[in-house]
Amino acid sequence: MTNTVQRVEGQAERRRVPRAALRLSATIREPGKSRMQVRLIDLSTHGCRIEATTGPSTDTWVLLSVAGIETQYCRVVWQYHEFAGLEFATAIAEPVLERLLRDQQQLSEASIKELRDIAVRTHNLSAKQKDADAETLADLSRKCAVEAVVEGLKLSDAKAARPR
Repeated sequence: MTNTVQRVEGQAERRRVPRAALRLSATIREPGKSRMQVRLIDLSTHGCRIEATTGPSTDTWVLLSVAGIETQYCRVVWQYHEFAGLEFATAIAEPVLERLLRDQQQLSEASIKELRDIAVRTHNLSAKQKDADAETLADLSRKCAVEAVVEGLKLSDAKAARPR
């Protein structure tokens, strides 16, 4: 049975499981080509979104290497400017995802700023588009903006709770 995540507008989302925001360094490599540095923006058991200066085109298969999980064979589901969505050929185990998220439980101020920056850039890109990519970018913008606020509040709470 497939889980369906509800969008803010009430439309069913295509993803099987929700993704969790995080900021991890990783590499991708198309078979027969050099590795390329990327940043994971979010992750689920079935896929992730990445940010890269250049990247493979849609429907390309790549190898994704992230510390803490086995190298994943992935299909590029969508790609627009420096952002791409990857679907894993084999889902990662729920405990592995939970461990990665636990390790990233509290983002740094720099990571929160990066999320805000992604939200602004993807919002601006989506405003210029009139196709399916615009919806994907607008969704990414909303999610990054919300995660930046949530993580900023967590960071503020943690700072306030520290003994002085």
